[in-house]
Amino acid sequence: MSTLAAPAAPAARRAWLTDLPVLLVAVVWGASYLAAKGITTTHTVVAVLVLRFAVVLPALVVAGWRGLRALTAPQWRGAAALGLVLSGIFLLETYGVVHTSATNAGLIISLTMIFTPLAEAVVTRKRPPRAFLAAASLSLLGVVLLTQGGGFTRPSVGDGLIFLAALARTVHVMAMSRIKALRDADDSASLSLTTVQLGTAVGVFAVLAAAGTGASPWAVAADFGAREWAGLLFLSVFCTFFAFFVQMWAVRRTSPSRVSLLLGTEPLWAAAVGIALGGERLGAVGLVGGVLVLVGTSWGRGVR
Repeated sequence: MSTLAAPAAPAARRAWLTDLPVLLVAVVWGASYLAAKGITTTHTVVAVLVLRFAVVLPALVVAGWRGLRALTAPQWRGAAALGLVLSGIFLLETYGVVHTSATNAGLIISLTMIFTPLAEAVVTRKRPPRAFLAAASLSLLGVVLLTQGGGFTRPSVGDGLIFLAALARTVHVMAMSRIKALRDADDSASLSLTTVQLGTAVGVFAVLAAAGTGASPWAVAADFGAREWAGLLFLSVFCTFFAFFVQMWAVRRTSPSRVSLLLGTEPLWAAAVGIALGGERLGAVGLVGGVLVLVGTSWGRGVR
């Protein structure tokens, strides 16, 4: 018996060594809502986004320079189109988290896992399983209750913006799978295509900043203290640069489903960080709603 079990131990250790960095990505993504909330106001959203991506973009360009030169014109156009959608996602998420709790933001954004298969069903005209529709309904009910943590009131503007961000993430995923030039690209082009997307998003933020949408990036950077710079570097280095490379590294060493399952724990970490570090409280109704969102999205991932 011990002879048969011996080879399993190194394999299990290797699987854990792959899973741990992916789980860490889910943790930092979960913490990103509180980090963004801590350094951003309504007046500084665009400036913070410019700074966040301007910090990491040069490193991505240097790392993927050869790949960028190898991209075809359709791939550049497709990635740039996705970058426009991505800019909308970050604007909605960042404005949203300013006006709601980090816990709500992390849980509501997880609806992307439900919206994407529903959108796919509409496009392919294939009715999703009844169990999946039940899971989607449970998640939506959870969101309604989640936004009522302090009693039955109208959801906040921030809750609505995060809900729209979840829909925009769905559009982004669907567009990625429908744009032929991107769908047919090999794995080696992933870094370059992502760099083009982020570069396009930074371009949008820079145009908005130049048009006078809120404070200028330079003024915000000059006003930042040590705490704000630490938050910005956390968002840039860990939530963008580190997270992207870990995903690319992990998907070649394990299954995409396993990576997706581990990343699906993001809302749990968002709630944990928001409550433990941000002092946020859901209330009894909100707590039930948060549990329903988690149960519904987990169930939906399993049956779709």
